[in-house]
Amino acid sequence: MSPLSPALFPALAEAQADPDGPGSHRPALRFGDRSVTYGELAATASPLAARVAEAGRIAVWATPTLETAVAVVAALLAGVPAVPLNPKSGESELGHIVSDSAPTLVLAAPGTQLPPALAALERVDIDVDVAVDINVRGRGTASPDPGTLETPALIVYTSGTTGPPKGAVIPRRAIATTLDALADAWQWTGDDVLVHGLPLFHVHGLILGILGPLRRGGSVRHLGRFETAGVARELSEGATMLFGVPTMYHRIAETLPDDPALAKALARARLLVSGSAALPVHDHERIAQATGRRVIERYGMTETLMNTSVRADGEPRAGTVGVPLPGVELRLTEEDGTTAVEAYDGETVGEIQVRGPNLFTEYLNRPEATAAAFTEDGWFRTGDMAVRDPDGYVRIVGRKATDLIKSGGYKIGAGEIENALLEHPGVREAAVTGEPDADLGERIVAWIVPADPQSPPTVEELAGHVARRLAPHKRPRVVHHLDALPRNDMGKIMKRALTHD
Repeated sequence: MSPLSPALFPALAEAQADPDGPGSHRPALRFGDRSVTYGELAATASPLAARVAEAGRIAVWATPTLETAVAVVAALLAGVPAVPLNPKSGESELGHIVSDSAPTLVLAAPGTQLPPALAALERVDIDVDVAVDINVRGRGTASPDPGTLETPALIVYTSGTTGPPKGAVIPRRAIATTLDALADAWQWTGDDVLVHGLPLFHVHGLILGILGPLRRGGSVRHLGRFETAGVARELSEGATMLFGVPTMYHRIAETLPDDPALAKALARARLLVSGSAALPVHDHERIAQATGRRVIERYGMTETLMNTSVRADGEPRAGTVGVPLPGVELRLTEEDGTTAVEAYDGETVGEIQVRGPNLFTEYLNRPEATAAAFTEDGWFRTGDMAVRDPDGYVRIVGRKATDLIKSGGYKIGAGEIENALLEHPGVREAAVTGEPDADLGERIVAWIVPADPQSPPTVEELAGHVARRLAPHKRPRVVHHLDALPRNDMGKIMKRALTHD
């Protein structure tokens, strides 16, 4: 039997135990002009935890609001698994998630209109502003027993690119170990103030962006929706860290030449972190040139939380996701999924497999899928392809299913070609795929959003550009010009949607 879980949020537990102590007055969460201290968060979340303690599982309508953060904290205090729901999900997808996870309650902000797929669930409104006033008299309310380290904390549904979304069951153990490993890598303390505008139905925005600061005893300022003006304001007013995805940093890079206030604010930040997809080297360099600060990248996924990161005290090398976090084992394997790739040469491609306490427990109701995701000796098959540099830095070159191109006897990662294309002045956005070729096996196809639609770069021009930077066998043979690349809510390019007649 697992030991009883320690408090996920020591500062919150301290505020519960000593409502008049100095820690109770520390800022915890701020969304726009609405905020709560640790004492107010305890006074609000503790009664809600008691309310949902016997609920089995609860759904959370995960809008970017204070109510969502309070709902998830209450669920964690109660030891009840929370299922964050993406408000932009379609009716069919929501119906599948509700049917699969079978929550008994749905938590939402007052006045929120919920879709018909949630009509059968009992609704609990969370009015934080009223709750703070009412429950302040009940300060010190004890929370229910949160269970053990293996108690499910969250059930986060994957994107469903290969079928219906699967619910990854994330235990308290994975949250605690990941956030503590990141504290080590990023020198993250209670003095840090994080700013971000990420959605709260995904592990990046919710676990790293909300639960991360709370675990450290620090604070978070959520922008509601991402805007470069909001980033500049918060970093100028004491925020120390910024989390974002490549789409956000691309917008920052585009804005910087005409916004000296943004450049000055970013220069003040202690840490700029990007994740969820690779940040193009071109954007890395534009931000570094304008601010003197380099963005660092980390690598994780729903099932594993965080696996690697560039460390705060390490070299912020563009195009890499750094080294394995403390406690995480990482290996590259050949196509058979078992033979280890021993090379640290920056060229030999293998599939990333990881093992450690950061991993999920299972796919809910999917024992076959769970078994298929792991090797016999307990390594999780990520499906991501990478190379390792001589000093151990990991460089991801793409997904096994969509980004590994076998051309002319070579195994080629789409990611490095995309970065090379983005260095061309005529390319605004780029994606690379493979398509069948009778001679090569697969030929490399580039999908380009040109900087000037009236004068797009030719296939010959781009092929020569890539061949000079990488190698001739990595040059694109076909180029398609688009107005925009298809992306999901996290800014990832949806390559399965790239088709041509």
